[in-house]
Amino acid sequence: MAALLAWDVIKWDASIFVYYTEWTFMLVIIYFAMGIVASVYGCLIHLKELTLETDEDVVVEKVGDEFRRRLEVCGCFMQTIFQTSAGAVVLTDIVFWLVIVPFLSTTRFGLNTLTICMHTANAGFLLLETLLNSLPFPWFRMGYFVLWSCLYVIFQWIIHACGFTWWPYPFLELDKPWAPIWYLCMAIVHIPCYGAYAAIVKAKNSCFPYLFPNALVT
Repeated sequence: MAALLAWDVIKWDASIFVYYTEWTFMLVIIYFAMGIVASVYGCLIHLKELTLETDEDVVVEKVGDEFRRRLEVCGCFMQTIFQTSAGAVVLTDIVFWLVIVPFLSTTRFGLNTLTICMHTANAGFLLLETLLNSLPFPWFRMGYFVLWSCLYVIFQWIIHACGFTWWPYPFLELDKPWAPIWYLCMAIVHIPCYGAYAAIVKAKNSCFPYLFPNALVT
């Protein structure tokens, strides 16, 4: 995914980050990067515990407690990013495949090898991660997904107030008479986007115990 994002930046320069796709892509990369760091850190802590003498039980317990505290904070943050990314990826791909490709395709943001890869890799990697993890997917976390989209819209308003001349998506333009309707529709569509991924997680949690009854669940 990092290679695809680098390819995107090299092809179009850093201005590509005016698009919601790149925001979401970066968020998914951050999630996986945090997962790698947490896994490596956990392995190092485990090795550290193994190297301690058996008569140093107190030290081992303190190391374990400290690791668990850090893991809880990191885990909560990773859950938030995962749930935000899930909704954002569904929204990104729905808008791209059902709106932009048929009706709003441009030279910069149309159907080409790079955009096809980006709009399949983001969902593909996230779905694979969903199959492998056991993270909860509560509905109240949709608030973080909505907040993420709001931050993007506010970012667009700010850069246009500072002189940016074009909008990455026509439905974000404020000078159109139908702008309030578009904004309302985009706000409402967050619900089915998050709900669709919540349904995927629920289906996985329901089917996996029957498909893999001997799997270890932690």
